[in-house]
Amino acid sequence: MAESSGGSKKLLWLMVILVLLSSMGAAAAIYMVMTQGGDNSGSAEAQEVAKPKAPIFLEIEPFTVNLTGDRSGSRLLYTGITLRTGDKPSKKTLAQHMPQVRSRLLTLLSDKHADELTSPEGKKQLSRDIIAKLQEPLAENQPPVDLREVLFTEFIVQ
Repeated sequence: MAESSGGSKKLLWLMVILVLLSSMGAAAAIYMVMTQGGDNSGSAEAQEVAKPKAPIFLEIEPFTVNLTGDRSGSRLLYTGITLRTGDKPSKKTLAQHMPQVRSRLLTLLSDKHADELTSPEGKKQLSRDIIAKLQEPLAENQPPVDLREVLFTEFIVQ
């Protein structure tokens, strides 16, 4: 009987040690989950900061312009343009100077040939030309205009 009580004590101590180790492991796991939860809220804030800004568009009313003559005679371009700016001050500047913007566009477009404008590369080049023309100062002491993209919403060459 003495041997069985000694074995029972050893078994009891072994069980106590296993319960303590299990408790410590559970506590460590809970701690890890809690600290990772705190880190996720920080990364959620970082994700909010990294959200892309909403685009800023300025729509220009459609207009018609005579293109430079060629073999087939006089040609017309009917186009609607929307400008995407990088910031609100640029949009405001362009909107305040809309008569100058339209005049520059009409002057630029009237120097084009219909053949230039009908190809995809011609439209891309026209877009680059418009950006260059509108980034020239519209008034004295005007800050640079942040013009990102020219979007053709209507485009008919006739």
